[in-house]
Amino acid sequence: MTDDRIQRMQQLVRELNEASDAYYNGQAERMTDYEWDARFDELRQLEQLTGTTLPDSPTQKVSEDTISGQKEEHEFAALSLAKTKQVADLVKWAEQRPIWLSWKLDGLTLVVTYDGGRLSKVVTRGNGHIGTNITHLASAIAGIPKTINYSGHLVIRGEAVISYEDFDRFLMESGEDYANPRNLASGSLTLKDVDEVRQRHIQWIPFTLVYIDTPPPTLFDESPLKSWGQRMAWLDDHGFRTVERLFLEHPTTATVEDGLAVFTQKVTSRQNPFPVDGLVICYDDTDYAQTGSVTGHHATRAGMAFKWQDESADTVLKEVEWSCAASTISPVAIFQPVELEGTTVKRASLCNISECERLGIGAPGTRLSVIKANKIIPKVIKVTERVGTFTVPDQCPVCHAPTVIKVSDISGTKTLHCTNADCPAKQLRKFARFVSKEGMNIDGISEQTLAKFINLGWVSEYADIYELRSHIRELSLMEGFGEKSASNIMRSIDKSRTVEAHRLLYALNIPLCGLDVCKRLLAAYPLADLVSMTTAPSIAPTIAPTTPTASPASTTPAGSPAATTPAGSPAGSPAAEVFAHIDGIGPEKSASFVRWFRDDRNMQRYQRLLAKLEVTTPDVTPSGSLCEGLTFVITGDVHHYKNRNELKAYIESQGGKVSSAVSGSTSFLINNDITSTSGKNKKAQQLGVPILSEDDFLARYTAP
Repeated sequence: MTDDRIQRMQQLVRELNEASDAYYNGQAERMTDYEWDARFDELRQLEQLTGTTLPDSPTQKVSEDTISGQKEEHEFAALSLAKTKQVADLVKWAEQRPIWLSWKLDGLTLVVTYDGGRLSKVVTRGNGHIGTNITHLASAIAGIPKTINYSGHLVIRGEAVISYEDFDRFLMESGEDYANPRNLASGSLTLKDVDEVRQRHIQWIPFTLVYIDTPPPTLFDESPLKSWGQRMAWLDDHGFRTVERLFLEHPTTATVEDGLAVFTQKVTSRQNPFPVDGLVICYDDTDYAQTGSVTGHHATRAGMAFKWQDESADTVLKEVEWSCAASTISPVAIFQPVELEGTTVKRASLCNISECERLGIGAPGTRLSVIKANKIIPKVIKVTERVGTFTVPDQCPVCHAPTVIKVSDISGTKTLHCTNADCPAKQLRKFARFVSKEGMNIDGISEQTLAKFINLGWVSEYADIYELRSHIRELSLMEGFGEKSASNIMRSIDKSRTVEAHRLLYALNIPLCGLDVCKRLLAAYPLADLVSMTTAPSIAPTIAPTTPTASPASTTPAGSPAATTPAGSPAGSPAAEVFAHIDGIGPEKSASFVRWFRDDRNMQRYQRLLAKLEVTTPDVTPSGSLCEGLTFVITGDVHHYKNRNELKAYIESQGGKVSSAVSGSTSFLINNDITSTSGKNKKAQQLGVPILSEDDFLARYTAP
C-alpha cells in the first residue's frame, strides 16, 4: 500500500461523487459516462489491490438524488445492480436459468404505490432506502394512472424518462441548457409547479413489479404471480406501459449474444425513442431472485446491468463550428472522419464553453479521442494532444450581432448567446409553427432541419423557405438527406404554395391569434380586407363584415396596402376596437392583430411571402343545423372522433360554436369523464352548465 495509491483513490472518490451528484440532481454534466466508468473501474481495482475501501466510496453506495421535499423510507430497498461489459459475466450470472433482457432506461427511478385501486404515493429512489415524496407531481408525469382495476397493495418501480424528441423540442423552445434528457428529467422533478413539470413531457415506464398482495392466479397456475414475465404482463393488462423486454429460456453465450444484438440494433438504428445506458438481465423466477445476498450496495441475484463497450477512435480537429439555436450558440467539433459502430462520424457537439475548457479543446490540429456514447451520440471524450487554443466568436454566426458569455448561477456553466433579439436563430419556434400541419403544412422539415437552414443562412424569414429550391443540390449532399429526401421537401414546399387563408394567418405567429381566432376573423372579413383595416385610422370598421357564401373556394388577391401607422396599440386604443366586435375576439386580440400588421417589418415580410402563395378561402357555410345557436366546450379525451379538432369541426359544420373556456354563455361541456373534479367540470357545475359525455352528444346532435 503506498501513499500515491491512497491519494489517487481519494481523488477518484471526490471526482466520482461530485460527478454523480451533478448527474442525479439536474446539474451540469461534470464528466461523460465513458469517463465515469473508467474512473469507477480504476477505483475498484485500487481497492482490490490495497485491500482498503475509503469512506464514502461510490463502489459501496447507491448514487443518490437529493431532491428536496418530504422524505420517506422505502417499503422495499431500491438497491443498484452489479455492472459488466462482458457477455461471459452475464452467462455465468444466469446459471442456465431462464432470464429476461430489458432496457436500462436512463432517467430517474420512481417507486409508485397503489392502495384500494388508487395512487397513494410516488417516491424518488433517493439513496435506495429513503427517497423524496413527489406525489404532488404525479399528474404531470405520463404513465402514472390515478386509478387502476386492482384493490390490493401494489408497489411498482419504474423510470421517469424524456424522449430524445421531447428533449430537443424543449431545448429549442425554452433556451435552457441541459446536457441530456436524463439531466432534464432529474432537474424537472425538483420543480414545484405542476404545469411547468408537465411541459417537460416526462414519461414513467415501469421496469419491475416489486410487490403485489393477494394477486389473482394466472391462467395455468393457481399460485400467485411468481414469474417476472407474468408480473410484467399483469402490469400491461392493467394499463401500464412497461419496459420493452426479451425472454431467454436457455441463456448460453450464443443466445445471450443474439439477445444483446436485438437491442444493440435498435440502439444503433435509433428505433428506441428513449435514452438508455445499457441493458438489465433478471431471473424469471422471482423467488430465486430474492435468495441472493446483499454485497456492498446491491443484491447479488436481483439483476445485473450490461453496458456496451464504447468503441473509440483517434482523430484530428479541423475546426470548431458554432451552431445557433433558440437561445445558445453551441460549439461543435468538426474532425477528420472516423469509423465508429459501423458508421462514419465527423462531428460531435461540445455542448458549451465550459465543456470545451474541461476537455482542453484547442485550435485546428488538436488530436481528439471520440466515441459514440451508448452507440448513438458522437462524443469527444478527451484531448490527446492540444494545439493552440480555441477561440469564442464575438459575433453571431447567423446575424453577426455581438455575442455575450453567460454563467449559470446554479451550475457555473458558461454558454454563448447572441445579443440580437430578432436573430433568425431565436425565431426557431416561429419557423416551426409556420411549417406545422396547422400552419403551412410543409412535411419533411423538422425543427432540427430548420435550425440547419438558419445556420447556413438559407432562411431568415418565411418567404426564404420558398427559395430553398436554389439550394437543392447542396441539400441533397448534406449528411442525413440525399436526393430523394431533398426532392420530397421541395414537393412539399411547392404543394404548400396553395394555402387556406386561416392556415396562413396562423402560420404568421401573430400573438394571441391561434387557429380559432384566425377562423373567426376570416368568417367576418376576407383576408385582404382584414389586412387593409389594420391600417385604417378610424376606430370603427371601415368595411362592412362579409357573410360567408356557399360558393367554391376563392382566391385572395396577392397584395395589401403598406403599413402607414406606427406599431404600438394598447387595449382601449383605436386598434383595440377594429375587430373587437367580432364574437370571440375582443379588444386584446384585436389590438395584437392590428399591431402586428402595423409593424413595417412584419408587413414587408408578409407581402414578400404573399407574392409566392395562392391563398384560398374555403366554403365555411354550415352543412346542417343540429347545433345551431349552441356553444360547446370540449375537454378530455374523445373516443368516437379522431381528436377534439374533428369533434369541433363537426359542431361548426352543424352551425354551433366551440369555445375554449366555460362561461355563462356555454350551452354544454363535453367531457367523457363526467364525474371528474377538473377545473372545467367544477366551473360548469357552478354555472349550471350541463356536462355531456361523447355518447350523450352523439345521441342528441347527430342524425339518426
